[in-house]
Amino acid sequence: MTTTFPRSAPSALGIDAGGIARFLDALETTPDVEPHGLMLLRHGRVAAEGWWHPYAADRVHLLYSLSKSFTAAAVGIAVREGLVDLDATALSYFPELDGDVTDDRSRRIRVRHLLAMASGHREETLDRAADTDPDDLVRGFLLTPPDEEPGSVFAYNQPCTYTLAAIVRRVSGDSLVEYLRPRLLDPLGITDLAWRRDDTGAELGFSGCYAPTSAIAALGQLYLQRGVWNGERLLDEDWVAAATSTQVANPDEANPDWRQGYGFQFWMARHGFRGDGAYGQFCVVLPEQDVVLALTGQSLDMQAVLDAAWEHLLPALDAADVDAADDAALEARLASLGLPAAVGGRLPDDAAGSFAVDGVVEGLRLERGADGWRVSLDVDGGSSTVPVGEGVWASEGPLAASAATDPDDGSVVVDVRFVETPHAMRLRLDPAARRAVAAWVTEPLHDGPLDLHRPVD
Repeated sequence: MTTTFPRSAPSALGIDAGGIARFLDALETTPDVEPHGLMLLRHGRVAAEGWWHPYAADRVHLLYSLSKSFTAAAVGIAVREGLVDLDATALSYFPELDGDVTDDRSRRIRVRHLLAMASGHREETLDRAADTDPDDLVRGFLLTPPDEEPGSVFAYNQPCTYTLAAIVRRVSGDSLVEYLRPRLLDPLGITDLAWRRDDTGAELGFSGCYAPTSAIAALGQLYLQRGVWNGERLLDEDWVAAATSTQVANPDEANPDWRQGYGFQFWMARHGFRGDGAYGQFCVVLPEQDVVLALTGQSLDMQAVLDAAWEHLLPALDAADVDAADDAALEARLASLGLPAAVGGRLPDDAAGSFAVDGVVEGLRLERGADGWRVSLDVDGGSSTVPVGEGVWASEGPLAASAATDPDDGSVVVDVRFVETPHAMRLRLDPAARRAVAAWVTEPLHDGPLDLHRPVD
């Protein structure tokens, strides 16, 4: 968990609780949007917070590309300490590659270009870089010649951020988390943050960070406060200004909140700026309103999440009529949030046993004991097991599951949630045929079922 922010009723902060409730309505009813956690801060105080059971305040959540904003903070601190120069070339931090990298444009990629996703490549280079050098992604990236002059074109490009993380490790001699611990995480009170590492032992940088919702809120609040925390400057003000303003135009992005320009691992938006990650991980900062919105979820339509914020939440921040009587109803609702469990009949006795599986797992067993049902999933030579609630969520470790019998066809539906990530899996079992189908609700971008949890330090 992180240091507890002070709490205030929405009305005490000039926020209409009814507008927050309408925002919750939109999150819960919009197709392809599924919220997991929410924190709304104003003036450094929590106006609203809630987690949809089986997600919880004390659980970390995989941030996907919102990880990039934490990596960028590490670069900003290294710049402040004189360890990194924004105008130095990326290659200069890896002198052992100087003889290999001969393309002039590659040699001219600067640190600031990496931060702005402006390496000169017209498209993502992750696969090409990994194919070029499977053992050294930085080398593979620098051996992938840019299509244009660095700094001239935007392309969302994972190796840019991976290289930034590698630079921080190189100049500090620490891992990314070790470097951030005394300089960012401890001051912000973030005690639980972990990072997925690749086969070389290096944090991914561009993804793989696991942190609770409150850590997202704290990072946003730090940037809102222009790099100062409890009177101590952690990031230079000119760094924050550059990171949160357009460094490269991106008018060709499809969605309106993704084509407002890009800073240093932050997106500009129609309102304020934000870091974000796949499936609805958001750190939205609204300087004009002195507001931070932190969200986690499993949302395919991320633009719809922001649309809902602009339609319902933004007008609530300075509503003409704020009724304090609405605060209590909102507080009660936030305390009782939950995702729907499986709906249907109780599980039949003949559902117990092993099933042949089509889909994303190799084997499946459903067992009934004195403490209730459990499901075991076999994949990649390993196994995960979790208790199964009948019509309710049952949780153990990083998993939660719920099951019910479909009244229409008699199949057993089991929903398994990997509650330290955005992801869920749906199992449909045919007890008579002893066969099952397993499919992702949203497919992980990296890692498999056995790895969808907070990495071990």
